[in-house]
Amino acid sequence: MPHRIQRRRTAGWRKPENAVIVSRPSRYGNPFAIQDAIDAEFTDPRRTVVVNFAEWLRVGTAGGWYERTYRLGRQTLDRQRILDGLPDLRGRDLACTCPLPEAGQSDVCHGAVLLALANSGGDPNDVLSEFTSRLYRAKS
Repeated sequence: MPHRIQRRRTAGWRKPENAVIVSRPSRYGNPFAIQDAIDAEFTDPRRTVVVNFAEWLRVGTAGGWYERTYRLGRQTLDRQRILDGLPDLRGRDLACTCPLPEAGQSDVCHGAVLLALANSGGDPNDVLSEFTSRLYRAKS
């Protein structure tokens, strides 16, 4: 089973051969920034942006909560492009700069959302709903 690895920016670190980088500068980046959640005074900013990412992929623009695309500087993150690229992630490790979880803790990273989606044979809406439910249960 593929897993998430922490991308490092230290001298000598190399991306494992079967890994795909999914941090913000990539096509799979999370458009929701932790700093924005901190500025909005959310109690758990990392969890907030990961849940927003999962919900953005799940509901799209329904209800007017999210945009189809988000522009961050010169980069545009497109929901459909991310969803269309999921088959390329299947069976591969994903690398993001988020810290790895402690043993027994939930992985609070958008990369974990992508891993669940890419490697599940189930309905994407069910996968995303279960993922966000797990994050909320783990917090309690």
